[in-house]
Amino acid sequence: MTVDFSLETRIRAPMAAVFWASLDIDAHLASMEASGETAIGGVTSGTILLGETVTWRARHFGITWTMTSKITALEEPVRFVDEQQRGPFKFFRHEHLFTADGEVTTMVDHISFAAPLGPLGSIAERAVLHRYLPELIMERNDFLRSHLEGP
Repeated sequence: MTVDFSLETRIRAPMAAVFWASLDIDAHLASMEASGETAIGGVTSGTILLGETVTWRARHFGITWTMTSKITALEEPVRFVDEQQRGPFKFFRHEHLFTADGEVTTMVDHISFAAPLGPLGSIAERAVLHRYLPELIMERNDFLRSHLEGP
C-alpha cells in the first residue's frame, strides 16, 4: 500500500529564500532538534544540491533510524525532489513545490511512501505513519516560516 499526502505552507518571504532554506541541511537539523536528528554522511551541513545525498540519523518511536536521501530533481527556485536511497521505508519520495504571490511564497509538499514488511507495514502506515509524518513535516515548515519571517 502507498500513502500519499500533501501539505501547503504560506511563508511571507521571497520564493528563492524559501527554496534555498528548504535545501539547507543546518535549517533541517534545527527544525528536527526534538528528534535528535543528525546528518552523518554525504552533505552534512550547508546546501544540498542535485545528485547529492545526505544520511540522517534520528530517534522516532524510541528507535534510532538511519535514512539516506538523494536530491533527484532540482529546478531552481520552483521545485526539487528528495528520495530515499536506503532506509526504513520500502520507498519514500518528497516533492517540494514553490510559487510566489506578491510577498508570500506558497510551499507545497507532496509525499509518497510505503512501509516495509508487507501486512505489518500496512498496519504501521494506517495506525501511526499517516498521522506522524504530516506532523513532522508541519513542524519543519513552521520552523522555516518563523526563521524566514523573523520576529
